Amino acid sequence: MLEHGGGLRAAAIHYGIPLSDWLDVSTGINPQGWPVPLLPPTAWQRLPEIGDGLEDAAAAYYGTAQLLPVAGSQAAIQTLPLLRERGQVGVLYPGYAEHAHAWRRAGHEVEMLPVEALEGAVDRLDVLALIHPNNPTGQRFERATLLDWRARLAVRGGWLVVDEAFMDATPEDSLAGEAGLPGLIVLRSLGKFFGLAGARVGFVMAESAVLERLQEALGPWAVSGPARWVAMQALKDRDWQAQMRVDLRQAEERLQEILQRQRLPVAGGTALFQWVSLPEAEYWQEALAQRGILVRRFADPPGLRFGLPGAESAWQRLALALAEMCSERSNRCGELNHGIEL
Repeated sequence: MLEHGGGLRAAAIHYGIPLSDWLDVSTGINPQGWPVPLLPPTAWQRLPEIGDGLEDAAAAYYGTAQLLPVAGSQAAIQTLPLLRERGQVGVLYPGYAEHAHAWRRAGHEVEMLPVEALEGAVDRLDVLALIHPNNPTGQRFERATLLDWRARLAVRGGWLVVDEAFMDATPEDSLAGEAGLPGLIVLRSLGKFFGLAGARVGFVMAESAVLERLQEALGPWAVSGPARWVAMQALKDRDWQAQMRVDLRQAEERLQEILQRQRLPVAGGTALFQWVSLPEAEYWQEALAQRGILVRRFADPPGLRFGLPGAESAWQRLALALAEMCSERSNRCGELNHGIEL
């Protein structure tokens, strides 16, 4: 299995620091997620049923009825490659590694493509898989460019797969409303913006023929009854969503400021994480871990992804730890600002 953020229990054992003493900023999951209320007993006692209101709530939220609930977008990532004959697949690099892993495992020829190579590769690919905005770099694409690539792929029966796991903070940039266009497949999840990663709820938006084949491959009851109920309530809570978008914009700016104050080169990000391109990423990850702070390190290209700290005490802790590290290794940080203004 590939490495992901959130391996807190393993870190606690490795560093000998109790689980309760850790600050986990290794994921892009919203630490101030949607507040889950007490669930009705029927959510646990009955098999999941289509027509319970989840699909309607999702259609209103995403702007399309061309959708299928799945057990997190990961279920779709693993299954979509099985629905096509083996072919040539381009995957954005760097990016969420599960996409390339799933297409390779299904026998497809996978080509890892940096952003600047995508335009030239579209006309020789059967599938192009992108993360938008990208994880971990935060790279974004023009809407017109994506739709052009979709059209060029669709002419040959190809697919443009757009993973929008981090799109909810900026829904105006989503292609979800275009679902139904030939060759376009959009993936969404409630794990990041809504902070409901444990519920394992996502949606695939695509033309009907693709959704039907995917549903058949996944089988009945892909999403549990309790998860369906929670997802439906969260998707309908427009007041919470609107306020959270405001809160996340402020949190994004604050995290950028904390990192930049210590001369850490922020190279991109989203409302839920910041990407620091850093040759000495391994040193920083290790030094933070020894302080009980877990970050996500990438080896190629080398860098760190910082998620949002959450509570005020967590923000303070991260800022102080970074300042201490820079003070200890001032040659790595450049000129330091005196004092910490939070």
